[in-house]
Amino acid sequence: MRVFNFAAGPAALPTEVLEQVRAELTDWQGLGASVMELSHRGKPFMAAAQEAEATLRELLAIPAAYKVLFLQGGATAQFAAVAMNLAAAERTVDYVNTGAWSKKALTEARRLTGRVNVVADEAASNYTTVPEQGSLRPTAGAAYLHYTPNETIGGVEFPYVPDGAGVPLVADMSSTLLSRPLEVARFGLIYAGAQKNIGPAGLTVVIVHEALIGHARAGTPAVWDYKAMADEGSMLNTPPVFAWYVAGLVFRWLKAQGGLAAVGARNRAKAQLLYRTIDTSGFYSNPVAVSCRSWMNVPFTLADPRLDPGFLAESHAAGLANLAGHRSVGGMRASIYNAMPLAGVETLVAFMKDFERRRG
Repeated sequence: MRVFNFAAGPAALPTEVLEQVRAELTDWQGLGASVMELSHRGKPFMAAAQEAEATLRELLAIPAAYKVLFLQGGATAQFAAVAMNLAAAERTVDYVNTGAWSKKALTEARRLTGRVNVVADEAASNYTTVPEQGSLRPTAGAAYLHYTPNETIGGVEFPYVPDGAGVPLVADMSSTLLSRPLEVARFGLIYAGAQKNIGPAGLTVVIVHEALIGHARAGTPAVWDYKAMADEGSMLNTPPVFAWYVAGLVFRWLKAQGGLAAVGARNRAKAQLLYRTIDTSGFYSNPVAVSCRSWMNVPFTLADPRLDPGFLAESHAAGLANLAGHRSVGGMRASIYNAMPLAGVETLVAFMKDFERRRG
Protein backbone atom coordinates (compact mmCIF):
# COMPACT_ATOMS: atom_id res chain seq x y z
CA MET A 1 0.00 0.00 0.00
CA ARG A 2 1.29 3.46 -0.90
CA VAL A 3 1.44 5.79 2.09
CA PHE A 4 1.49 9.56 2.21
CA ASN A 5 5.24 9.95 2.58
CA PHE A 6 6.35 13.10 4.42
CA ALA A 7 10.07 12.21 4.37
CA ALA A 8 12.50 15.12 4.06
CA GLY A 9 14.84 13.30 1.70
CA PRO A 10 15.13 10.99 -0.01
CA ALA A 11 11.58 12.13 -0.48
CA ALA A 12 8.45 11.00 -2.26
CA LEU A 13 8.44 10.82 -6.04
CA PRO A 14 5.30 11.29 -8.17
CA THR A 15 3.37 8.05 -8.38
CA GLU A 16 2.95 8.46 -12.14
CA VAL A 17 6.72 8.67 -12.54
CA LEU A 18 7.30 5.59 -10.38
CA GLU A 19 4.75 3.65 -12.41
CA GLN A 20 6.50 4.59 -15.65
CA VAL A 21 9.86 3.59 -14.18
CA ARG A 22 8.38 0.24 -13.15
CA ALA A 23 6.98 -0.33 -16.63
CA GLU A 24 10.31 0.50 -18.28
CA LEU A 25 12.68 -0.98 -15.73
CA THR A 26 13.61 -4.15 -17.59
CA ASP A 27 12.92 -3.00 -21.14
CA TRP A 28 13.58 0.68 -21.82
CA GLN A 29 12.42 2.03 -25.18
CA GLY A 30 12.05 -1.49 -26.54
CA LEU A 31 15.81 -2.09 -26.28
CA GLY A 32 15.44 -5.25 -24.20
CA ALA A 33 17.55 -3.83 -21.37
CA SER A 34 17.21 -1.41 -18.49
CA VAL A 35 18.38 2.19 -18.77
CA MET A 36 20.84 1.15 -16.04
CA GLU A 37 22.41 -1.39 -18.36
CA LEU A 38 23.10 0.78 -21.39
CA SER A 39 25.98 3.06 -22.31
CA HIS A 40 25.63 6.64 -21.18
CA ARG A 41 27.25 7.60 -24.50
CA GLY A 42 24.84 5.58 -26.61
CA LYS A 43 22.31 7.47 -28.70
CA PRO A 44 19.23 6.44 -26.62
CA PHE A 45 20.60 7.74 -23.32
CA MET A 46 22.20 10.80 -24.90
CA ALA A 47 18.79 11.72 -26.31
CA ALA A 48 17.13 11.23 -22.91
CA ALA A 49 19.79 13.34 -21.20
CA GLN A 50 19.41 16.13 -23.72
CA GLU A 51 15.63 16.07 -23.36
CA ALA A 52 15.94 16.26 -19.57
CA GLU A 53 18.13 19.35 -19.80
CA ALA A 54 15.88 20.97 -22.40
CA THR A 55 12.78 20.41 -20.26
CA LEU A 56 14.50 21.75 -17.16
CA ARG A 57 15.59 24.83 -19.10
CA GLU A 58 12.02 25.32 -20.27
CA LEU A 59 10.53 24.91 -16.78
CA LEU A 60 12.89 27.45 -15.24
CA ALA A 61 13.32 29.65 -18.32
CA ILE A 62 17.08 29.28 -17.89
CA PRO A 63 18.94 31.86 -19.99
CA ALA A 64 21.32 30.60 -22.66
CA ALA A 65 24.31 32.05 -20.77
CA TYR A 66 23.91 29.43 -18.03
CA LYS A 67 25.35 25.93 -18.06
CA VAL A 68 23.30 23.07 -16.63
CA LEU A 69 25.31 20.27 -15.07
CA PHE A 70 24.14 16.87 -13.81
CA LEU A 71 26.71 15.82 -11.21
CA GLN A 72 27.39 13.33 -8.45
CA GLY A 73 28.37 13.84 -4.83
CA GLY A 74 25.23 15.48 -3.50
CA ALA A 75 24.85 19.10 -2.48
CA THR A 76 27.48 18.50 0.20
CA ALA A 77 30.14 18.07 -2.49
CA GLN A 78 29.14 21.47 -3.83
CA PHE A 79 30.06 23.10 -0.52
CA ALA A 80 33.66 22.51 -1.60
CA ALA A 81 33.20 22.71 -5.36
CA VAL A 82 31.68 26.20 -5.20
CA ALA A 83 34.68 27.55 -3.31
CA MET A 84 37.21 25.79 -5.52
CA ASN A 85 35.60 27.00 -8.75
CA LEU A 86 34.58 30.53 -7.81
CA ALA A 87 37.23 31.73 -5.35
CA ALA A 88 41.00 31.74 -5.37
CA ALA A 89 42.49 30.48 -2.12
CA GLU A 90 43.18 33.99 -0.81
CA ARG A 91 39.76 35.47 -1.71
CA THR A 92 37.03 36.57 0.68
CA VAL A 93 33.66 34.87 0.37
CA ASP A 94 30.39 35.87 2.05
CA TYR A 95 27.96 33.49 3.76
CA VAL A 96 24.56 33.88 5.39
CA ASN A 97 24.05 31.50 8.32
CA THR A 98 20.43 30.50 8.86
CA GLY A 99 20.77 26.96 10.17
CA ALA A 100 22.27 23.50 9.89
CA TRP A 101 22.97 23.42 6.16
CA SER A 102 24.30 26.97 6.03
CA LYS A 103 26.72 26.07 8.81
CA LYS A 104 27.94 23.00 6.96
CA ALA A 105 28.53 25.06 3.81
CA LEU A 106 30.46 27.82 5.56
CA THR A 107 32.51 25.30 7.56
CA GLU A 108 33.71 23.77 4.30
CA ALA A 109 34.43 27.21 2.87
CA ARG A 110 36.61 28.03 5.88
CA ARG A 111 38.83 25.10 4.94
CA LEU A 112 39.33 26.34 1.41
CA THR A 113 39.32 30.13 1.27
CA GLY A 114 41.28 32.97 2.78
CA ARG A 115 38.39 34.48 4.65
CA VAL A 116 34.75 33.61 5.20
CA ASN A 117 32.75 36.68 6.09
CA VAL A 118 29.45 35.80 7.78
CA VAL A 119 27.31 38.73 6.68
CA ALA A 120 24.33 37.60 8.76
CA ASP A 121 23.93 35.02 11.50
CA GLU A 122 20.49 34.10 12.82
CA ALA A 123 21.76 32.08 15.80
CA ALA A 124 20.22 34.57 18.26
CA SER A 125 16.73 33.45 17.18
CA ASN A 126 17.76 29.80 17.33
CA TYR A 127 17.57 29.88 13.53
CA THR A 128 13.86 30.62 13.40
CA THR A 129 14.30 33.78 11.30
CA VAL A 130 16.11 35.06 8.22
CA PRO A 131 17.75 38.48 7.84
CA GLU A 132 15.43 41.38 7.12
CA GLN A 133 15.15 42.11 3.42
CA GLY A 134 17.66 44.77 2.43
CA SER A 135 19.80 44.26 5.53
CA LEU A 136 22.59 42.21 3.92
CA ARG A 137 25.81 44.08 3.14
CA PRO A 138 28.02 41.94 0.90
CA THR A 139 31.77 42.49 1.14
CA ALA A 140 33.11 44.65 -1.67
CA GLY A 141 35.12 42.42 -3.98
CA ALA A 142 33.89 39.15 -2.44
CA ALA A 143 34.04 36.19 -4.80
CA TYR A 144 30.41 35.31 -4.06
CA LEU A 145 27.56 35.53 -1.55
CA HIS A 146 26.20 32.15 -0.47
CA TYR A 147 22.86 31.49 1.19
CA THR A 148 20.44 28.62 1.78
CA PRO A 149 16.94 29.65 0.67
CA ASN A 150 15.33 26.85 2.68
CA GLU A 151 16.72 25.14 5.77
CA THR A 152 15.29 21.63 5.58
CA ILE A 153 15.82 20.80 9.25
CA GLY A 154 14.66 24.04 10.84
CA GLY A 155 11.88 24.83 8.38
CA VAL A 156 12.96 28.44 7.84
CA GLU A 157 12.81 29.92 4.34
CA PHE A 158 13.75 33.20 2.68
CA PRO A 159 10.61 34.95 1.36
CA TYR A 160 12.82 36.99 -0.96
CA VAL A 161 15.96 36.70 -3.09
CA PRO A 162 18.85 38.65 -1.53
CA ASP A 163 20.50 41.47 -3.44
CA GLY A 164 24.14 40.58 -4.04
CA ALA A 165 25.03 44.21 -4.80
CA GLY A 166 27.22 43.09 -7.67
CA VAL A 167 28.60 40.03 -5.85
CA PRO A 168 27.57 36.74 -7.56
CA LEU A 169 24.74 35.10 -5.62
CA VAL A 170 25.12 31.38 -4.89
CA ALA A 171 22.20 29.35 -3.52
CA ASP A 172 21.80 25.84 -2.14
CA MET A 173 18.30 25.19 -3.44
CA SER A 174 18.12 21.50 -2.58
CA SER A 175 14.71 21.85 -0.93
CA THR A 176 13.19 24.57 -3.11
CA LEU A 177 14.30 24.19 -6.74
CA LEU A 178 11.28 23.48 -8.98
CA SER A 179 8.77 24.15 -6.19
CA ARG A 180 7.72 27.49 -7.76
CA PRO A 181 8.82 29.90 -10.51
CA LEU A 182 12.34 31.31 -10.17
CA GLU A 183 14.26 34.09 -11.89
CA VAL A 184 17.51 32.28 -12.60
CA ALA A 185 19.19 35.42 -13.94
CA ARG A 186 19.37 36.82 -10.40
CA PHE A 187 21.87 34.10 -9.45
CA GLY A 188 25.43 33.34 -10.36
CA LEU A 189 25.09 29.71 -9.38
CA ILE A 190 22.32 27.43 -8.10
CA TYR A 191 22.87 23.90 -6.87
CA ALA A 192 20.42 21.29 -5.62
CA GLY A 193 20.55 17.70 -4.47
CA ALA A 194 17.95 15.76 -6.44
CA GLN A 195 16.31 13.87 -3.59
CA LYS A 196 13.67 16.47 -2.73
CA ASN A 197 11.88 17.71 -5.86
CA ILE A 198 14.00 16.37 -8.73
CA GLY A 199 14.53 12.63 -8.52
CA PRO A 200 16.46 9.90 -6.67
CA ALA A 201 19.43 10.58 -4.43
CA GLY A 202 22.78 10.44 -6.20
CA LEU A 203 22.27 13.31 -8.61
CA THR A 204 22.99 17.01 -8.13
CA VAL A 205 21.89 19.73 -10.51
CA VAL A 206 24.14 22.79 -10.91
CA ILE A 207 23.03 25.84 -12.88
CA VAL A 208 25.94 28.24 -13.31
CA HIS A 209 26.57 31.36 -15.37
CA GLU A 210 29.22 30.75 -17.98
CA ALA A 211 31.23 33.76 -16.76
CA LEU A 212 31.88 31.94 -13.47
CA ILE A 213 33.38 28.78 -14.96
CA GLY A 214 36.88 28.20 -16.24
CA HIS A 215 38.54 29.70 -13.17
CA ALA A 216 38.91 26.66 -10.93
CA ARG A 217 41.97 26.81 -8.74
CA ALA A 218 44.88 24.46 -9.35
CA GLY A 219 44.34 21.07 -7.81
CA THR A 220 40.57 21.03 -8.26
CA PRO A 221 39.53 17.48 -9.18
CA ALA A 222 38.29 17.31 -12.77
CA VAL A 223 34.91 15.92 -11.71
CA TRP A 224 34.37 19.07 -9.58
CA ASP A 225 35.66 21.49 -12.21
CA TYR A 226 32.55 23.08 -13.68
CA LYS A 227 34.18 23.90 -17.02
CA ALA A 228 35.61 20.42 -17.42
CA MET A 229 32.21 18.92 -16.73
CA ALA A 230 30.38 21.45 -18.94
CA ASP A 231 32.77 20.76 -21.82
CA GLU A 232 31.93 17.06 -21.58
CA GLY A 233 28.17 17.49 -21.22
CA SER A 234 28.36 16.25 -17.59
CA MET A 235 29.87 13.01 -18.92
CA LEU A 236 33.54 13.42 -18.15
CA ASN A 237 32.96 10.26 -16.10
CA THR A 238 30.02 7.86 -16.05
CA PRO A 239 27.10 9.92 -14.72
CA PRO A 240 24.33 8.63 -12.42
CA VAL A 241 22.32 7.40 -15.39
CA PHE A 242 19.30 6.06 -13.51
CA ALA A 243 18.86 9.21 -11.43
CA TRP A 244 19.27 11.39 -14.52
CA TYR A 245 16.68 9.35 -16.40
CA VAL A 246 14.18 9.58 -13.52
CA ALA A 247 14.82 13.32 -13.18
CA GLY A 248 13.89 13.69 -16.84
CA LEU A 249 10.59 11.94 -16.17
CA VAL A 250 9.95 14.24 -13.20
CA PHE A 251 10.62 17.27 -15.39
CA ARG A 252 8.07 15.96 -17.90
CA TRP A 253 5.59 15.41 -15.05
CA LEU A 254 6.07 18.96 -13.80
CA LYS A 255 5.43 20.30 -17.28
CA ALA A 256 2.26 18.21 -17.50
CA GLN A 257 1.09 19.65 -14.18
CA GLY A 258 0.99 23.07 -15.79
CA GLY A 259 4.56 24.15 -15.08
CA LEU A 260 6.01 25.84 -12.04
CA ALA A 261 3.32 28.51 -11.70
CA ALA A 262 0.67 25.82 -11.21
CA VAL A 263 2.93 23.71 -9.02
CA GLY A 264 3.82 26.73 -6.90
CA ALA A 265 0.17 27.62 -6.34
CA ARG A 266 -0.52 24.08 -5.19
CA ASN A 267 2.49 24.08 -2.87
CA ARG A 268 1.42 27.38 -1.33
CA ALA A 269 -2.07 26.01 -0.70
CA LYS A 270 -0.70 22.87 0.98
CA ALA A 271 1.55 24.89 3.28
CA GLN A 272 -1.19 27.37 4.18
CA LEU A 273 -3.57 24.57 5.12
CA LEU A 274 -1.04 22.91 7.41
CA TYR A 275 0.12 26.13 9.07
CA ARG A 276 -3.46 27.27 9.58
CA THR A 277 -4.20 24.01 11.36
CA ILE A 278 -1.18 24.46 13.62
CA ASP A 279 -1.85 28.12 14.36
CA THR A 280 -5.51 27.65 15.26
CA SER A 281 -4.67 24.86 17.66
CA GLY A 282 -3.63 25.15 21.27
CA PHE A 283 -2.06 21.71 20.99
CA TYR A 284 0.42 22.11 18.11
CA SER A 285 3.01 24.83 17.55
CA ASN A 286 5.57 25.85 14.94
CA PRO A 287 8.73 27.66 16.11
CA VAL A 288 9.49 29.62 12.93
CA ALA A 289 8.66 33.30 12.50
CA VAL A 290 5.51 33.55 10.39
CA SER A 291 7.19 35.70 7.73
CA CYS A 292 9.81 33.08 6.91
CA ARG A 293 8.08 29.73 7.23
CA SER A 294 9.03 27.09 4.71
CA TRP A 295 6.57 25.89 2.09
CA MET A 296 8.46 22.61 1.88
CA ASN A 297 9.39 21.58 5.44
CA VAL A 298 6.96 22.19 8.29
CA PRO A 299 8.29 21.34 11.77
CA PHE A 300 5.82 21.25 14.64
CA THR A 301 5.68 20.18 18.25
CA LEU A 302 2.98 18.79 20.52
CA ALA A 303 1.98 20.50 23.75
CA ASP A 304 3.27 17.50 25.70
CA PRO A 305 6.40 15.83 24.22
CA ARG A 306 5.47 12.62 26.02
CA LEU A 307 2.74 12.22 23.41
CA ASP A 308 5.24 12.18 20.54
CA PRO A 309 5.66 8.38 20.35
CA GLY A 310 1.90 7.88 20.29
CA PHE A 311 1.45 10.51 17.59
CA LEU A 312 4.08 8.88 15.40
CA ALA A 313 2.76 5.35 15.91
CA GLU A 314 -0.85 6.29 15.25
CA SER A 315 -0.07 8.48 12.26
CA HIS A 316 2.00 5.71 10.71
CA ALA A 317 -0.87 3.27 11.23
CA ALA A 318 -3.11 5.79 9.45
CA GLY A 319 -0.85 5.77 6.38
CA LEU A 320 1.05 8.96 7.21
CA ALA A 321 4.73 8.03 7.11
CA ASN A 322 8.01 9.67 8.13
CA LEU A 323 6.68 12.50 10.31
CA ALA A 324 9.43 12.34 12.93
CA GLY A 325 11.48 15.53 13.20
CA HIS A 326 15.19 15.54 12.46
CA ARG A 327 17.18 13.74 15.13
CA SER A 328 18.93 16.99 16.09
CA VAL A 329 15.71 18.83 16.98
CA GLY A 330 13.04 16.21 17.66
CA GLY A 331 9.34 16.89 17.41
CA MET A 332 7.59 16.40 14.09
CA ARG A 333 8.28 17.51 10.56
CA ALA A 334 6.08 17.25 7.49
CA SER A 335 7.98 17.68 4.25
CA ILE A 336 5.44 18.53 1.57
CA TYR A 337 7.44 18.62 -1.64
CA ASN A 338 5.97 18.64 -5.14
CA ALA A 339 5.03 14.96 -5.13
CA MET A 340 2.87 15.30 -2.00
CA PRO A 341 -0.72 15.79 -3.18
CA LEU A 342 -3.12 18.13 -1.46
CA ALA A 343 -5.04 15.03 -0.37
CA GLY A 344 -2.04 13.96 1.68
CA VAL A 345 -1.97 17.23 3.61
CA GLU A 346 -5.74 17.10 4.07
CA THR A 347 -5.41 13.60 5.51
CA LEU A 348 -2.64 14.74 7.85
CA VAL A 349 -4.69 17.71 9.02
CA ALA A 350 -7.70 15.50 9.72
CA PHE A 351 -5.50 13.13 11.73
CA MET A 352 -3.94 15.99 13.70
CA LYS A 353 -7.37 17.35 14.66
CA ASP A 354 -8.59 13.93 15.70
CA PHE A 355 -5.44 13.24 17.73
CA GLU A 356 -5.80 16.58 19.49
CA ARG A 357 -9.45 15.83 20.29
CA ARG A 358 -8.59 12.46 21.76
CA ARG A 359 -5.28 13.22 23.49
CA GLY A 360 -5.24 16.96 24.06
